Amino acid sequence: MTAQLLDGERLAGRIKMELADRAARLSAAGRPVGLGTVLVGDDGPSAKYVAMKHADCEEVGIRSFHEHLAANASQSDVEAVIDRFNADPAVHSILVQLPMPSGINEEQVLLRVDPAKDVDGLHPTNLGRLVMGAPGPLPCTPAGIVELLAANHVPVEGKHVVIIGRGLTIGRPLALLMAMRRPGCNAAVTVVHTGVDDMAVLVRQADVVVAAAGVAGLVTADMIKPGAAVVGAGTSWSGKRLMSDVADDVADVAGWITPRIGGVGPMTRAMLLRNAVLAAEKVR
Repeated sequence: MTAQLLDGERLAGRIKMELADRAARLSAAGRPVGLGTVLVGDDGPSAKYVAMKHADCEEVGIRSFHEHLAANASQSDVEAVIDRFNADPAVHSILVQLPMPSGINEEQVLLRVDPAKDVDGLHPTNLGRLVMGAPGPLPCTPAGIVELLAANHVPVEGKHVVIIGRGLTIGRPLALLMAMRRPGCNAAVTVVHTGVDDMAVLVRQADVVVAAAGVAGLVTADMIKPGAAVVGAGTSWSGKRLMSDVADDVADVAGWITPRIGGVGPMTRAMLLRNAVLAAEKVR
């Protein structure tokens, strides 16, 4: 491998240290940061994900408020929890874990969250703020990718970024963010997906490639301009093995690359913690 690793685990650790200091100052002022989480049902991966968030919170000094509802909870049961968290001044941010059991209108639940407490940065109000370039919580994975590239001095401003994937959590908001005139962004951005003819031709033109399609091994070495930065943001499972959208041989061509584990994931979690701290800092 010749590419420089984009180590998200190490950078996330540094960010969490900074956030711990900020959280400690808020606690000392009588304003401890609080994150509320909502889990409905008994989906194993969802429960594990929420548990990781609580461990992250404990590490940084954020208070956790958790509501675990049974799989047969009604729409009104779930919305009542959201309403309670919205009204609770000790809860500054809310994480609604998806997917929810059938019968629950997820969109209606997410829309019920106070935009000021939207820790994922994906409420329509906050996505609208992103479109306008107005302040607001940024979607966690896109913000983490921008931070990871900047910390490793990857040239982005004025460069060509190709994003593979157009999903709500990564592709669409990342395209908006990286095209904006702000530090670490200001790029020419092309969004492609698996339905695009000659996708490889477009990817091969990129100075920075972000793969977020959720298709294992989609991006191969022959698709990469030598020296380009490659971020594997999409994942899928092969049995119990977590697979990246980026094939292993890409590391022999790229200038920078994220590891299969410890790249984008830790940065997403760190950005969620940052949104939680920012929300608490805004409360006076």
